[in-house]
Parts: sequence; structure tokens; C-alpha cells
Amino acid sequence: MDVMPKWADVVLVPLISLIIAALLSALLILAIGESPVAALKLMIEGTLLRSSGWGYMLYYTTNFIFTGLAVSVAFHAALFNIGGEGQAMMGGLGVALVCLFIPWPHWSFAIIGASLGAAVFGMIWAGLPAYLQAKRGSHIVITTIMFNFIAAGVLNFFLVGALKPKGSMDPATANFPASTHLPTFEDMASLMGFEKMFRAAPANVSFFLALVACVLVWFLIWRTPLGYEIRAMGKSEPAARYAGIGSVKIIMVAMMISGALSGMMAINTTQGESERLILNFTEGAGFIGIAVALMGRSHPLGVFLAALLFGFLYQGGAELALWTKIPRELIVVIQALVILFTGALSLMVRGPLERVFLSLRRRG
Repeated sequence: MDVMPKWADVVLVPLISLIIAALLSALLILAIGESPVAALKLMIEGTLLRSSGWGYMLYYTTNFIFTGLAVSVAFHAALFNIGGEGQAMMGGLGVALVCLFIPWPHWSFAIIGASLGAAVFGMIWAGLPAYLQAKRGSHIVITTIMFNFIAAGVLNFFLVGALKPKGSMDPATANFPASTHLPTFEDMASLMGFEKMFRAAPANVSFFLALVACVLVWFLIWRTPLGYEIRAMGKSEPAARYAGIGSVKIIMVAMMISGALSGMMAINTTQGESERLILNFTEGAGFIGIAVALMGRSHPLGVFLAALLFGFLYQGGAELALWTKIPRELIVVIQALVILFTGALSLMVRGPLERVFLSLRRRG
């Protein structure tokens, strides 16, 4: 029997971990002679009190939703997919090929085709390490890390070669046709008469695609036989095998779904924001997805909330780097503290909380 109620594990543990990370971050800011209160106020003003700040925050959030869901699906099968970065790179390649070489009459058709391209390329890139784990026993963590570097090399090969326009010195593809460009939040706000909202912010309709992905992942994991098999394999592989659930099938399926979700991150960055394929478009989102999945307890709602938090930290960190003396490197350290305490050190918080609830139960 669980000592601590589920709501406490889902809400209290991440909240207390976040508070500890915030306190340590405040000490770091004090150590360099800045005010933590002023820094927090600037982050809130620059992110939550300006529509352009909201637009940037939701842009980052979209990336983190896709990569967080990707890691979560793998977690449910007891697989640690650390290759989201490489799978997203391959997804970007899929988006570029679909947008550049297929004539689309309208963005609404293009986003469907690009989503399929991104999902298929990400799925294939995750399927290769999955096969090595399922058939050869190669550890998924090692192979997915290696495939990140291979993906970077493959992307570089295409961007300095076959997909680079003639005469261009920029390692990037040509701009996608106008018919593939996704409406931004600024475009949608203008249609409703709010011309000054989300000005120059890159958030676009792929945010709603990420929300749909949250619902679909929830339905898959908790409302389908396949989801039950994935969770059963994650809880106990020997028991799942005894029940007739094939480990090879679950490893392959879970990882390929995970890779497809990571690949779809490229819809936001490649088709939505840059409107062409460029180097380093993932910006570390594949690794942030691990922290988002850990903080969100691998539940789509938790992933969404954690992605919002990291979107806030990314945009708020940019505001601090722009308007204060706090260096960008320290902002990365603050983000790392949040990751550390909400992920790796969550047991440090859970242990004392379990003792508190056990004491309360004994008294009751």
C-alpha cells in the first residue's frame, strides 16, 4: 500500500522540489549582486504581462510538450529515450522534404503532410535503437545518445550539400513555399481585430497540434489495450511476458511512437518559425523533454504544465540576459537546478513527505 496519497506525489513533490530550486537560484542571483525579487519581477513582466512574451513562452512550450510526451511514452514502457534531440532533427528533415518537394495548395494540407513526414522520420530514427535493444540487447540509453550525434551529422550533410540552394553560403534549405507557412498567433489575433497582440512572436498553430497530441497520448496509454500492454511492460517485464505480452513488440512500438512525437516538434520550429530547415533548430528541446516528463510524472496533463513552466523559464531567462547583469550561463544553471530537483533529486523530497503522511496515518 502506498504511504503517500497520489495527489501528494503528483502535486506536492514537484511543488516542493520547485521551491527548493527557486531558493537556491535566489542565492545564486544574490551572490552576483543582483536582486532575486527584481529578477523574478522582470521574468513575470517580460513573459506573462506582455502578449509578445506569451507568444515566445508558448512557442517554447510547444517544443517541450512534444519532446516531453515522447519521453513519457517511453518511460511507461520502462525505456529511457534520451535520443529525442536526434529524432527531432530527423523530423525536421522530413518536414523539409515534404514542404519543399510536394506542392501544397494551403497550409492546412501542408501541416498534415509535414506532420506525417516528421512523425515517420522520427519514428524510423527511434526504431533503429529500439530494434538493437529488442533483438540484440543493446542498452537504449547508449544507442539513443549515439544516434543523436549521427543525426547531427546526417542533418549537416544535407544542409551543406543536397538541400542547400546554389550560391548560398548559409547551411540551410531554401525558404518553404508561402502555401506551407503556418498562421502565427499574431496572424490569428489580427483576424480578430487585435493587431498589437503577439507582435513578432513565433508561436503558431502547431501549439494546438501539441494539445491534440496530449489528448491522444492520454487516450493511448490509459484507454487502449496497447496502452495497457505498454504500462504492464513498464511495471514488470517478467509478469508482462507471463501474461503473453511480447517484449519485442512493446519496445519497438513504444519507441517508435516516442520517436514520432519527438519528430513532430519540428513542425513548430521548422515549418512554423523559421519556415526553412536550419542547423541547431532543436535548441536542446530533446533533452529538456526528459525533465518535462520527469516533472510531469509522465502524464500528459503534467507534461503540459511542466512544459509551460520551462517555456516560462526560457523566455524569462532571455529577459534576464537582456535587461540585467545576470549572464546567460547562470540562467542555464537555474534551469539545471529546476531539472535536478524536480527530476533526479525528487526522492530527496518524497522520503520526508512519506514519513509525514505515515505519521499522520498512525495518529489517525
